[in-house]
Amino acid sequence: MPRDPDRDPGLQPERTRLAWRRTTLSSTVAAVLAVRAALHGGASAPGIVACALCCALWLGFLSVAHRRIRTLSASASPAAFSPRHATAAVLCTVAMAACGAALVL
Repeated sequence: MPRDPDRDPGLQPERTRLAWRRTTLSSTVAAVLAVRAALHGGASAPGIVACALCCALWLGFLSVAHRRIRTLSASASPAAFSPRHATAAVLCTVAMAACGAALVL
């Protein structure tokens, strides 16, 4: 679908960029809590593996979010979010939630 050159995006790109920053912050808090849960009461091999996986997923999500934030800041009319990056963000989020649940249980 072609973009309308007369369309004014208003503050929508800025709001989206700020939402990505908030989501990145909450992901960071979840990763820190996963590390804390994994190391609470002594370090075990499964806990360390789950902690490492949570940190790797956090880094993956951080990479996707940083790329999107840069794209949104680069121009007044940013390119659409690619399905590949959207899928990566969703998979990192769901996998991190599963790792967090495994650490709690």
